[in-house]
Amino acid sequence: MCTPVAMIGLGIMGSAMSRNLIADGFSVHGYDPEPAARAAFEEMGGQLAASAAEAATEAEVILTCLPSAAALDAVIADLAALPPGDRILAETSTLALDDKERAQRDLAAIGIAMLDCPLSGSGSQAKTRDVLVYGSGPRDAWERCLTVFHGFSRAPHYLGVFGNGSRMKYVANLLVAIHTVAAGEAFALARKAGLDPAQMFEVVADGAGGSRALQVRGNMLIADRYLPVETMPLDLWRKDLRVIADFASTLGCPTPMFAACAPLFQAAVASGYGNQDTAAVALVLETMAGLNREGSRGR
Repeated sequence: MCTPVAMIGLGIMGSAMSRNLIADGFSVHGYDPEPAARAAFEEMGGQLAASAAEAATEAEVILTCLPSAAALDAVIADLAALPPGDRILAETSTLALDDKERAQRDLAAIGIAMLDCPLSGSGSQAKTRDVLVYGSGPRDAWERCLTVFHGFSRAPHYLGVFGNGSRMKYVANLLVAIHTVAAGEAFALARKAGLDPAQMFEVVADGAGGSRALQVRGNMLIADRYLPVETMPLDLWRKDLRVIADFASTLGCPTPMFAACAPLFQAAVASGYGNQDTAAVALVLETMAGLNREGSRGR
């Protein structure tokens, strides 16, 4: 195939997406400011670029997977140096909708169409192409990107007008937050009751109490160790929590379950687990249960 695709942002998700696209026959041109991410990308067979603009020079489709709105703004400023072309930028990060709408306007000013396409799934799921694309924006641009989306996802879903992708992702991540805390709480209760964590997981995950969050984070919760990060670090997850809370507040929609679990993630970061996987929220619940066992901190 050898169709050139630009991948801007080569972290946990971006690197997994790149690997799958390369395996599917795409020529992936990537950029990330982090040396370790750049080295890993080159090792997997990616074409490393010195800037976002250089990565996008030959690409019709540009994928961005970024940690913040500031990072997206920096990428757009860099892309302004590109010569005119018929390009589409599919933004896959979880960011505030206001930031994405501003980015859409800024990209239109330099002749680049933008799609709002956050992903549903963790870093470990992205490695096995088990993520969903929540796409929104111009339908013709979406159709032109479908081959690329199929190259790194299990199922791309078109959701209509620009912004619906992010709205759907906020709903999905609200459930992820609640289910992640619920999984940690269940493991704390099982340990407090003297049950074997591995056996509990095997029995419960196969029944009515199972969830994708439990399945994805099961091995970490059994081992009670949360490094290396397999889904998303707690520090970055806090950004998603703020975005969801602000979104719900703007709509005047009560989210009592989400409101109850969000402080536990904050407590996990305050306890020094910010660099660990989001599943490390279980450590806060274990502390609350009086289960401070030697070696349980996952460091």
